[in-house]
Amino acid sequence: MPRTLIADTVNKVGETVQLAGFVDTKRDHGKVTFIDLRDRSGKVQIVGYKMLGELKVESVIQVTGEVKARPAAQVNPDLATGTVEIDVKSYEVLAAAQDLPILVDGDGREINEDIRLQYRYIDLRRERLNRNIRLRSKFVRALREGLYAQDFVEIETPILSQSTKEGARDFLVPSRLHPGNFYALPQSPQQYKQLLMTAGFERYFQIARCFRDEDLRADRLLEFTQLDLEMSYVEDVHDVMDPVEKVVKDAIAQVGGKLRDAQFPVYTYEEAMKEFGADKFDLRSEAEKADGTLAFAWVIKFPFFKKVDKSDAAEVIDGKSGWTFTHNPFSTPEKEFIPDLLAGRNIDKIITAQYDLVCNGYEVGGGSLRAHTREVLEATYKIMGYSQEEIEASVGHMLRAFDLGTPPHGGIALGLDRLVAVLTGETSIKECVAFPTSGSGSVSVMSAPGAVTGTQLEELGLSVKEQA
Repeated sequence: MPRTLIADTVNKVGETVQLAGFVDTKRDHGKVTFIDLRDRSGKVQIVGYKMLGELKVESVIQVTGEVKARPAAQVNPDLATGTVEIDVKSYEVLAAAQDLPILVDGDGREINEDIRLQYRYIDLRRERLNRNIRLRSKFVRALREGLYAQDFVEIETPILSQSTKEGARDFLVPSRLHPGNFYALPQSPQQYKQLLMTAGFERYFQIARCFRDEDLRADRLLEFTQLDLEMSYVEDVHDVMDPVEKVVKDAIAQVGGKLRDAQFPVYTYEEAMKEFGADKFDLRSEAEKADGTLAFAWVIKFPFFKKVDKSDAAEVIDGKSGWTFTHNPFSTPEKEFIPDLLAGRNIDKIITAQYDLVCNGYEVGGGSLRAHTREVLEATYKIMGYSQEEIEASVGHMLRAFDLGTPPHGGIALGLDRLVAVLTGETSIKECVAFPTSGSGSVSVMSAPGAVTGTQLEELGLSVKEQA
């Protein structure tokens, strides 16, 4: 007999069906045992006469039984299948569950995070997290379909790459085949997507995994996912912002989100700082916060450079001259500021063609029109104190591509983890990621980071220095 999904039982009254799933709850009344059985489609009550009583919650079972209509007085309005129940005729235990290390019948917020992440595969059975992950999947699918409809091409870019300056510490990977040399995991696909514009694809996107070795907090992880896209032949920031806004709005509508504004308002960086005191802000009223409204806005016209924050190690490394970029070094200034950039003057006054997308107090995306000529990219690095030799070593591949003809282009990266968090009303992006890293940087479920064998180190030509 083929398996029937629980959600379909409401259409099979009087039929015999086979169901499979987890024991969600159990109420044992001696001769009669009531169980709520759970599969990916929902829950249904199953009834066993002189059977099922020995089962533990979260055991995996398969049952065969008749679908019966529940009397009106016993209908459960809280279940989509609350009008029916399954009279079990036979069953099989597919996997018996021992006592669980954590309970899954609540929202789980009271449970220690380290324990939740250690047993994440159990935690993900929790209705709240299960719903978050499914919404994430539906949202990503809607974004993809929206971009395909606008003639974007989905292209994967490498994970093993070169260490470059993008605003955070790189994760380094030693090379066995090239002893003493290292790959870097990408902080973003920034350079590859610009090179795809050189290649003539014109409209690229990718659901990209990115890696940054930086301090952790509720809205930041060591590895994260972004919707990354780039477009050729753009002349104004709105040439990118408008199609991105349409895709985002359409995807939010498909997952049932509620938008505050039919058209996202636009603020300059100066206006945002004057009105809100920050470049990410929350436009919602208290009532809108209570009903889960999403308030998006664009911020444009950012300063290109800022003084290095000496307490930020990555900024100190990047900004050799005492100046560093505010977002990334691959942006281009707005046209009227290009002469100042090329001359290295009025550095604090140069405005870049940068745009951020904010929502409910979070930055959920950022992008810019890009440098597409050698002169502009070289000038940016020179302002940060790099010699010509250092520039060639870091981004020489980009400069060579620009010399061979690269269309003007621009793009954006949207933080999917953060977007799903605001969609679901979660305050931590960990609640919207299947297997996030912990607050100390440990990997969910696995014992990582961990030591490796001496043989592995020897193959890589490495040794580990004892910590004092």
